[in-house]
Amino acid sequence: MKSARLVSILLLLQTRGRMTAAQLAEELEVSVRTVYRDVEALGAAGVPLYGDAGHAGGYRLLDGYRTRLTGLTADEAEALFLAGAPGPAAELGLGSVLAAAQLKVRAALPPELRAHADRISGRFHLDAPGWYADAEEAPYLPAVADAVWNSRVLNVLYRRWAEPTDVERRLEPYGLVLKAGRWYVVAGPGPRTFRVDQILQLAASEEEFTRPDGFDLAAYWTAYQRDFHDRLYRGEALVRLAPGVRLPRAVAGRTDDDGWTLATVPIESVEHAHGEFLRLGTDIEVLQPLELRERIARTVAQLAVRYGNLTQSGGD
Repeated sequence: MKSARLVSILLLLQTRGRMTAAQLAEELEVSVRTVYRDVEALGAAGVPLYGDAGHAGGYRLLDGYRTRLTGLTADEAEALFLAGAPGPAAELGLGSVLAAAQLKVRAALPPELRAHADRISGRFHLDAPGWYADAEEAPYLPAVADAVWNSRVLNVLYRRWAEPTDVERRLEPYGLVLKAGRWYVVAGPGPRTFRVDQILQLAASEEEFTRPDGFDLAAYWTAYQRDFHDRLYRGEALVRLAPGVRLPRAVAGRTDDDGWTLATVPIESVEHAHGEFLRLGTDIEVLQPLELRERIARTVAQLAVRYGNLTQSGGD
């Protein structure tokens, strides 16, 4: 819609400064001619918008001009308040900043959208960590966040899994990622991924680094997760699954007359799969590899003996 596009032009110029007609057209996915018409419409409406000719030219708003957020739709207002994560913001030392920002946005909303925002924030709450995962202490998180923001080098003592476990590292922190309640810092050179809660000591320096041109934190994290899973699941198990049972990453095959499904499941190791499959109880039968099938059979036999003895004791 034209009205939404006009608001978008205002917000783009307000947040980014001078932009050419070509840049606005690319951002809005319209023609340059359409941008020209929209700019004329904004000028006719009294918006102080100016165009500069030349190589470094473009459109800009009069210095100091700010538009209120009356262009927000109900869905956009709801999404804005749903996106607020007070827990992680507080961990980064930004809890009061987030609260102040939401207050300002709320005050700028029309009454009907303000009601939508209040409704969504009162009915949805984000709590990322799992029930049975202890909160990870990350005392150096604010310092890491500050280094990310200011492009400052960090010298840390880091605990890893391999020997030697405690190693010194020089980090150029590009960004922070919160995954399942745990903070990770993506840092160069490399880049590589480090758990913030495994930083044992930290010394901030005045040395600045240059973030690589074109580095995309979200794209890096997506690729990192994909590579992590590829490296993690190096084996496969052939199993039969009871009707209605589904496993992540499983490739289903034929279904027999009893409704059980033959499936191939990626596994990290026999030891890890042993524990994961036992959780399904009688809803799964492992066929291959033989080592995993035999290990589960031994565990089940031991459980039968143990609980059989308890049953006999209770009946005497």
